Amino acid sequence: MVALWAGKLTAAASRGLRRGGGTTLPGDVSRWLDERILVKLAAALPDSSLVVAGTNGKTTTAALLRHILETEGRTVVANHTGANLVFGVTAALVDRASWRGTLPAAMGLFEIDEASLPRLVREAAPATIVVTNLFRDQLDRYGELETTASHLRTALTYGMEGVTAVLNADDPMVAALGDGLPRVRYAGLDDKTLLQPELSHGADAKLCPRCGSPLDFEGVYFGHVGRYSCPRGDFDRPRLDMRATSVRLEGVDAMRLSVEDEREEIEVRVPLSGLYNAYNVVLALAAAGALGISLRRSASALAGFRPAFGRMERVLIEATPTVLLLGKNPTGFNEVLRTSVEFGGGRSFLLALNDRIADGQDVSWIWDVDFEILARAAARIVVCGDRALDLALRLKYAQVDAGRMEVVKGWSAALDRAVQGTAPGQTLFVLATYTAMLELRAVLAHKGSLQPYWVDRSAQPEPETPGGPAGK
Repeated sequence: MVALWAGKLTAAASRGLRRGGGTTLPGDVSRWLDERILVKLAAALPDSSLVVAGTNGKTTTAALLRHILETEGRTVVANHTGANLVFGVTAALVDRASWRGTLPAAMGLFEIDEASLPRLVREAAPATIVVTNLFRDQLDRYGELETTASHLRTALTYGMEGVTAVLNADDPMVAALGDGLPRVRYAGLDDKTLLQPELSHGADAKLCPRCGSPLDFEGVYFGHVGRYSCPRGDFDRPRLDMRATSVRLEGVDAMRLSVEDEREEIEVRVPLSGLYNAYNVVLALAAAGALGISLRRSASALAGFRPAFGRMERVLIEATPTVLLLGKNPTGFNEVLRTSVEFGGGRSFLLALNDRIADGQDVSWIWDVDFEILARAAARIVVCGDRALDLALRLKYAQVDAGRMEVVKGWSAALDRAVQGTAPGQTLFVLATYTAMLELRAVLAHKGSLQPYWVDRSAQPEPETPGGPAGK
């Protein structure tokens, strides 16, 4: 009780003093006083927990699942702010618990950092574990992909008896995690019209996870995620339990998917865009199915979904419709660039790059991002952040005309310049790394354009924009 009270008071002080949202520090304080507080609180959840891990898509997949579960009437406690270390999960439980230590929730829904997953599995004993994908990310923290995969494999081995793994079958390294597991649901895309014939130069997993031979790719949707097989017959893409047979992107406003499982096929419309989000949707539907929720009910729930903060979040800045997109590694940044240009018709951009601990201090990954697309598409680019000059140099090598690019110091000043440079009728696309997104959102929250990131957006009304939700 002392640990619980100390954590709750820390959260209240953090928010009251405007020092943050109390999303991590309360967990540190509570765990310092009682190292088993997460074990005790998680054990009080009658329907256990579901955990989402992977390089990209954790926050959106968890948000989709939470929306489905709450629409079904299930009470959920979640670390919805994206504080995805064990301390953040602990803080979420401490914050939701009453002062008497009771939890008004039936189950936990937590996104978790890949390296922290084994510890969370030991302490929270989740019944379902979702793995979205594996891409090169924060090499100074994780090392190469094999290291990250080993953390996930260890966690799945630790899983309690009866644990269900929900895996992205189109990512060979993730699919291989299912080897030897008793309960696995595989999800993926089955729309061959969207396949690209060749791997990008930044693709990561090119070898068979069993024998090391170069994989044969029939095609990829992005990165190394697609249809593959080992030429020696040692490893093939698993049979899909949940598949999207058709994906139709409707600008940056929405997409329609035809999805089927072993029982039914149904059309799903979700206010998200980009193929990477198609995977988040299919994995969320597969996880909901593992919890006994039918595909039809899950699909119906997602019509009212709202994106998590910084993940295709829409806002008006001085009457300029703006879309906020998080990009934190080569594959992720490539996909938000592609979505902004190909499906959003983006011409005006604010790019923000930081190198703080939460971002990864090695920013060499920007040289694997296809910024060349902006040389053809962008009319105006404002660059800001702690490593703005590195990003400007990368854009120069991408042959972005110097007259269309400006480096601006200061978050507020950069937003102002980007808005001023956006032509009437156009949308401003903000692409930022994690801490840069938090800085930019803090400016927007101070101006009253957005709620602080720790405020639960599921209860907030959608901001109105000219001509519809995307500001078209």
